[in-house]
Amino acid sequence: MDSNCFIRPAIEADIDALFDICLKTANGGEDASALYSDPHLPGYIWSVPYLKFARDFAFVLVQGKRPVGYVVGTPDTRGFDQDLKADWWPFVRREIAELTPSRPRDADVLERIQNPRSGTTWLQDDYPAHLHINILPGLQAGGWGRRMISTELEALRNHGVGAVHLGVDPNNERARGFYRHLGFSELERDDSVAFAMRIGKGSE
Repeated sequence: MDSNCFIRPAIEADIDALFDICLKTANGGEDASALYSDPHLPGYIWSVPYLKFARDFAFVLVQGKRPVGYVVGTPDTRGFDQDLKADWWPFVRREIAELTPSRPRDADVLERIQNPRSGTTWLQDDYPAHLHINILPGLQAGGWGRRMISTELEALRNHGVGAVHLGVDPNNERARGFYRHLGFSELERDDSVAFAMRIGKGSE
């Protein structure tokens, strides 16, 4: 484990780093820069809105002075989705209004921005919170992923959350193994893969 790294709460000044880390890990944990014509596209969905609308549950992994990973989440997925519908997606749509899809992943993300959807509605009654974590390639096997997940779960638990879920690319076997190792239960439905865990006090 790199002793030069530490975890701290995310701040507004981390926005550019959250965009960059999301892009550099959006291809099954690897760099997706060649797959998007606008480097902000992945972060519009999977990182920055959490800093904007659920800051108490956003943390960064810092190496030296540079963020090299993040974990973000929300205690209430449905409420978070409503916040984004009202105050985030209209802004993002203005930002991308002139963008024409030209790279492999553009169309999918643009469609998600125009028609936001949660792929885990079937889990939200039993596991209302959710999270995302990404660490830059090269640091992903250093033990920091476990510590970042623990930091996020502690924040959610202290907020009174009893259960959490996350989605995973079905083809990302390394991530699937990581979450199994941490004690998450793997669930599959309609070709989607998710992991879930009870985290309420007394459930450990």
